[in-house]
Amino acid sequence: MKDALRLSPLLALLQVCWLLSACHGVAYPVRHYEAIYSKSSVETPAPDATRIALLNPTLVNRGRYLVEITGCAGCHTDGAIIGEPSSALMLAGSHLGIAYTDPFRDAFPGVVYPPNLTPDPKTGLGNWTDEQIAAAIRQGQSPDRPGHLTVMSWPLYQQMTDDDVEAIVAYLRSIPAIEHEVPKPVKPGTRAPSAYVYVGVFRSGPAIPAQ
Repeated sequence: MKDALRLSPLLALLQVCWLLSACHGVAYPVRHYEAIYSKSSVETPAPDATRIALLNPTLVNRGRYLVEITGCAGCHTDGAIIGEPSSALMLAGSHLGIAYTDPFRDAFPGVVYPPNLTPDPKTGLGNWTDEQIAAAIRQGQSPDRPGHLTVMSWPLYQQMTDDDVEAIVAYLRSIPAIEHEVPKPVKPGTRAPSAYVYVGVFRSGPAIPAQ
């Protein structure tokens, strides 16, 4: 058996999201350490008044609720994981990447950056169709990239109903468009242009004799 069992990047991302949603004041379970992130879940941006007027307000509000409880802003907002979430860039993507290969094994791991989810046509979802956004949510597919979106939690979201996905799409259409470009994905073996996180899930290895 290997010394450590590393689970998929998806589970690693789920652990990050769990940390992000930790409530203030919860005791940290590891001795001699303390949590450096004790905020509640990151807020989602309010719909733009001119945009929501063209949509179904009930659907938009349902979508905002779903985006908030699934923790999307925790990854897709600059400063949400480390530091303070940028109130001017809510859901506009993050320059803090997420490694999807093991940096303890690879000097330069593969890294992806949470993209801009606002309806900006240049750097966000403004030119995506409703069907393309739905495919990204439930199938991890992007119109500008082959294969599945790395570390995207689509295996969880694929169980969403059509109504829930429609509500999320409506909400993402309703928020202010923010032009904010994040770095492109980095392949393994390439130096990442900015910082990244990597959260592994490990199992203790063989017993080590007492010295």
